[in-house]
Amino acid sequence: MILTLGPSLTSGDAVLDLACGDGGLADFLPEQRYLGVDGNAGMVAAGRSHGRELVEADMNDFRPLKPVDATTMFRGLYYARDRRELFAHIAGYTTKKLVFDFNPREFRVDDVLTDLRAAGFGEIETRPFFVPQTRALPRPVLAALRRVERTPGAGLLLRRASPSSAPRHPRATCRGRA
Repeated sequence: MILTLGPSLTSGDAVLDLACGDGGLADFLPEQRYLGVDGNAGMVAAGRSHGRELVEADMNDFRPLKPVDATTMFRGLYYARDRRELFAHIAGYTTKKLVFDFNPREFRVDDVLTDLRAAGFGEIETRPFFVPQTRALPRPVLAALRRVERTPGAGLLLRRASPSSAPRHPRATCRGRA
């Protein structure tokens, strides 16, 4: 998903994973340069024990030494002290795209989109997802839900917004729970 949503990532691209937990996402990005950031020392230690490159830091303040191609943030938006400020901070070091999820029952979609635009993201795409992240489903159900996620009609559940200006800034691809 991270590789293909929005602008594609290629081998060697840098991915910064905010609120990464133990950095398990790194296992799915073997060709990218992965760096995870989490504020929990235990999670960072657990990830490092698996050889993952992780930093213990507050995602609101962390800034990588060099710009990254993509920033991800899954189940972490609620850690933002100020969402608009966090998005602006991320836009300052992300060159291609921000990919994150949020629950529209917790965060109003229009408010999130407004904050992304104010932070300078030049193109915003929202996509629904129906697959639970915390529960295992039978394979046939999982396959069916993933097919539905990709259908054009599913996009009606969340809005797609593309400002008329050319996207000089990174892209934000948001996945919201339906």
